Formats: sequence, C-alpha cells, structure tokens
Amino acid sequence: MTTLPPYLAVAAELRRRIRLGELAPGDRLPSTRAITREWGVAMATATKALAVLRQEGLARPVPGVGTVVTAGGRPPARPAPSAPPAGPRPAPALTRGQVVTAALGLADTEGLHALTMRRVATILGVSTMTLYRHVSGKAELVRLMTDVACGEVPLGPVPPHWRTGLERGARWLRDVYARHPWLTHTMASFTRPVATPNAMAYTEWVLRALRGTPLTPTQKLHTHLAILAYIQGLSMADDMEEQARQDSGISDSEWMEQNEPRFDAIQSAGSYPELASVASGGGYGLDLRTLFEFGLGRTLDGIASMIDETSG
Repeated sequence: MTTLPPYLAVAAELRRRIRLGELAPGDRLPSTRAITREWGVAMATATKALAVLRQEGLARPVPGVGTVVTAGGRPPARPAPSAPPAGPRPAPALTRGQVVTAALGLADTEGLHALTMRRVATILGVSTMTLYRHVSGKAELVRLMTDVACGEVPLGPVPPHWRTGLERGARWLRDVYARHPWLTHTMASFTRPVATPNAMAYTEWVLRALRGTPLTPTQKLHTHLAILAYIQGLSMADDMEEQARQDSGISDSEWMEQNEPRFDAIQSAGSYPELASVASGGGYGLDLRTLFEFGLGRTLDGIASMIDETSG
C-alpha cells in the first residue's frame, strides 16, 4: 500500500472537505498554523499542501484574508431539504460562555482585527444587541476571551528549582500564544496589564518559582516581565510571519528565493563582510523555535548570574 507524502495527505483531506461542501466557495481554508496543529506537520508541509490546492484551481490567496475556496471547488447541487414541521420552535437561551467561545473561534481563525460584535452575532445567529445582554462591549469580550485562553491548560505544581520553573512557565506561555496568536496584542501592555484571574495566576506562578531565590521583590517582578517581553516579541513575530504567508500565498523559502538577488546585490559591494560570513555559513536558515530556545537559555543564564551575585 502506497503512503502519500504528508503534504499530499493534507491536501487530499482538504480536497475531500471541499468536494463534500464542508468548505464552500469563499470559505477560508485552515491557515498553515492551523494545519500544523491539526495534522502535526511542519509549517513547510502545510504551505505545500495549500499550494497543491491552488495549483488545482480549488483555492486562491486573498490578501488580508488568507487562502479561500474558489468557485471551482463547488460541490454538486443537493436536493432542497424537506420543509420543517409547522409551528414555532423556541430558540435555546444564549449564554455568556457561548458568546466567548464564538469570539475565540473567530479571533483564532481570522485574527483580532476581524472580531466585532456584529461578526460574533452573525456566527451565533442572533442580533447584535442580544450580545450586550451578556457583555458590555468588545473590550469586555476580549478580556473574557483572554481569561479563557489563559486557563485552558493548567501549569501544574511549581517545580522546586527556580530555573526549571521559569523554563516551564516560558514554554507554557509560548504554547498559549501559539494556540491564540491574537493574545500577543491583548497582553502587549506592561503598564496596563489585562485584569483577569487566569492571567494573574500565571504571574503568581512565576513569582512562586522565584520565591526561594535571594532576589528582591522588584528584581523578581522585573525577571518575570523580562521573560514575558521576550516571549511576547517572538510570538508576535510568529503571528506576523504567518499573516505574511497567508497574504502572499508563498512559503518562507519561496520568499527568500525571490528576494535573494536583492540581498546579493546589496552585499556585492563588500560593505557587510560579517553579515556575508554569517550568511555563507547557513545563518539565513532561521527557525523561530530554535531562536526561542537559544534566547530563553541565555536569558536564564543571566538571571542565574544575578542570583549568584545577589547571594554572594
């Protein structure tokens, strides 16, 4: 039995969904990040899968939206469903949890810029004014979404050693941002932090990891915020690069191939010898996951040095 390459297997499943009408013309296909989560494949594999569908005419990139199903993917016409039984059916009562869940799904799929009260109401099949019975507005809705996102996966007990604790907390937050990229924007302010129980629980957890160190309260808080800022910056870069892939419809390697002549022309004068030496040694093969681990390790090394100096 022949096993399809991973990118063809993903493309085949998306093609099936299109043919069956599960994904209709105009619908947005899963992003490369969503594909990596659902199928457990690499980002490059996800990009190649979407490229296959574009080559087949089943999908096309739409700037600012992503890759969407084309009219060529329209399924065969289906017979109209039989009329429902006469008589009104009472609609189930809407809950705040349903509103937050719908908003989470919208933000995860299309980004925070797409989140409006009207869009959420449309998804739920209710009037916009109905939502205001459950939330006071978009600001409160985003705050509730943030709290749910930060509370999905428990951090567990605090490890006995501070470094193990900070490593675990950093990777936990990195995973939260990977599942919900819009969080990098809602949690971007340090002087005006989001006041939610689960976001504050993360800060409390990190401070507990530092409890046995000789750091002062200010140093502990700054340590927490320095790591938070580092994770925030890389996660925001992740989100921006994913958006660039969606807008352009090309992978990182394809983008580099297209722009390589421009980089070569700039360096041809010999004005950047150090940069040229790094590039010739494979320095352009950048992986943000590798960069994250490198930067986290060096940050923790600096904290370790500070703890040793303080205890001395």
